[in-house]
Amino acid sequence: MKKITIITGHYSSGKTNLAVNLALNLADKGETVTIVDFDIVNPYFRTADFALLFQEHDVKLAASMYANTSLDIPAISFDMERMAYEPGYLIVDVGGDDAGAIGLGRYAQSFANYAPEQLDMWYVVNCYRYLTESPSEALELMHEIETVSRLHHTGIINNSNLGAETSAETIRMAQDYGEKIAAQANLPLVYQTFPKKLTEDVGNIAHPFPLEVYVQPVWGFEN
Repeated sequence: MKKITIITGHYSSGKTNLAVNLALNLADKGETVTIVDFDIVNPYFRTADFALLFQEHDVKLAASMYANTSLDIPAISFDMERMAYEPGYLIVDVGGDDAGAIGLGRYAQSFANYAPEQLDMWYVVNCYRYLTESPSEALELMHEIETVSRLHHTGIINNSNLGAETSAETIRMAQDYGEKIAAQANLPLVYQTFPKKLTEDVGNIAHPFPLEVYVQPVWGFEN
């Protein structure tokens, strides 16, 4: 991974669960990691929900002062520009769709000053979610996020899943979807994710990334 990794995507595409896995994987390797809960429009399924887990793994969490409250106030109470220049890795979990990415615009110039080898912006896709069921729909949303954030994606994460009902066949059937989006966007397909418990059943797929499922809403869909 590069020094800064920004995670975007559609609501409930799996951004938060991916961000948590990336942070914990790096921390378990002895790396210094800061994770930013940049979901300033949605109080549900936030990175901040895992504060105790991050504390156990020595991952620093930066979140709005209103995170984990009933107040849905778009406030940023941390200095992300400063954190970007500190040692270690910075993972930014952005709110869903273009509405959640608007706040990134204020940091566009600062991030633009980084060399390409220091920053990634990954777009998370899930073909089993409403409004991103086709590659064209997913790409339209990706471009909307880029417009409001004034930043450009560098890779695609195919996180297609059906929550608690995800099977090895669910994963295999979605491979073509992720590859088409990456090809049409002219971006690399960085990972194809799947629940770690399905590792043996999934078999050989391109760019595999087995995930622990930390985000588990009551209706069975991972974020």
